[in-house]
Amino acid sequence: VQLQASGGGLVQPGGSLRLSCSASGHNFGGKTMAWFRQGPGKERWFVAAISQIEFTSYADSVKGRFTISRDNAKNTVYLQMNNLKLEDTAVYYCAADSHWYSGNYVAKTKPNYEYWGQGTLVTVSS
Repeated sequence: VQLQASGGGLVQPGGSLRLSCSASGHNFGGKTMAWFRQGPGKERWFVAAISQIEFTSYADSVKGRFTISRDNAKNTVYLQMNNLKLEDTAVYYCAADSHWYSGNYVAKTKPNYEYWGQGTLVTVSS
């Protein structure tokens, strides 16, 4: 599976961006898809994920502002980011987890995700 993230850019505080991550390979619908981000000088942290049954989970810092969605027909996952803040500045990575979990659950740690995209830079600045 290869993942290609796009949609990053420069945006003012309060603005919006939509990130996309296109996947090649088979069985996209059978994978949990997630977004992580890595700010300057920081570790890579969980942002949001959507499971095979479209259960979603978000980091507390982005709840109510970010929305993750997927289009299995297009092998693409999206991250709609609204009301962006300075602290959202980071490189955003998409990732895929092929494990199946019971119930409404998604993994939030990097080792669970076998596949990673190259990252797209989001800069929030006035």
